[in-house]
Amino acid sequence: MASTTRTVASDDDVVAIPLRHPGRWIAAAAIVVVLGLLFTSLWRNPNVDHPSITEFLFDPRILKGVWLTIVITAVSMVVGTILAVTLAIMRMSSNPVLRAVAFGYTWFFRGTPLLVQIVFWGYLGLLYQQISLGVPLTDIQFFSADTNDLIPALVGGVIALSLNEGAYAAEIVRAGLLSIDHGQREAAYSLGMGPGYTMRRIVLPQAMKVIIPPRGNETISMLKSTSLLAVVAVAELYTAATQTSSQNLRQVELLIVASIWYLAMTTALSIPQYYLERYYGRGTARELPPTPWQQFRGWTGRMSGRWQNRQIARAAAREAVDE
Repeated sequence: MASTTRTVASDDDVVAIPLRHPGRWIAAAAIVVVLGLLFTSLWRNPNVDHPSITEFLFDPRILKGVWLTIVITAVSMVVGTILAVTLAIMRMSSNPVLRAVAFGYTWFFRGTPLLVQIVFWGYLGLLYQQISLGVPLTDIQFFSADTNDLIPALVGGVIALSLNEGAYAAEIVRAGLLSIDHGQREAAYSLGMGPGYTMRRIVLPQAMKVIIPPRGNETISMLKSTSLLAVVAVAELYTAATQTSSQNLRQVELLIVASIWYLAMTTALSIPQYYLERYYGRGTARELPPTPWQQFRGWTGRMSGRWQNRQIARAAAREAVDE
């Protein structure tokens, strides 16, 4: 016969009473009230024309600017990431020339304002009217083109954003690579793996859990930095909104429209970042925390279970009354 274990409470048992924090609830209620008042004051402001916001939210010019913003962000981040990985590996190289070049690149592009770099590349034709490729000190030329035709404002803006992003992201990638113990490389070399294969299959996958969070923030920052291309007349979202507002004098309404789209795009970018962090953080915890969708399903399941329990209890109570 199986034995059963019974726990008997005694006078020496300690009854744990949860500590209450009324201050937290008061602070939360105060924050909700302040935010509600702020939202109400903005919504009821007579200087804001709400129909104009609805009208221009899906205006073709605004939608074209949104699409161009997404394209510029994607291209700049891809090019910047390639530069970042290359520069980070150069900084960690044993070759002093490669280290010096990588350090000088990072020093220059982090030390000058992004706006200055955008203006420089956008108006490169003022410095070089022609871009040619040939043999120095001779008249032999293999290629020659007008600078403004070869590097228009859009291309110059993408180059400036990519080069600037490469400098900042290089330090993020280097920090991720340095976070991996050197013994990982030594173990891979002892198994006959080459340096390139070791970097791709051993070091980088482990470093991604350190690299992904700040790179996600950099992507969101890049999305908003595209608005600086307005100084070289690139028709991204902010430029499209300002040009539209200059025609109908609805500056505030168009700024609200641009802000809504920026918030929507940054929210969309936060979703893949969250799942990438979960994917590369699998080995850091015994059990991954539930995703928001799993939390929602669990909450609905608990609510459904409580409702069913109430229904069962009510049915039992009715049966007891009938008896």
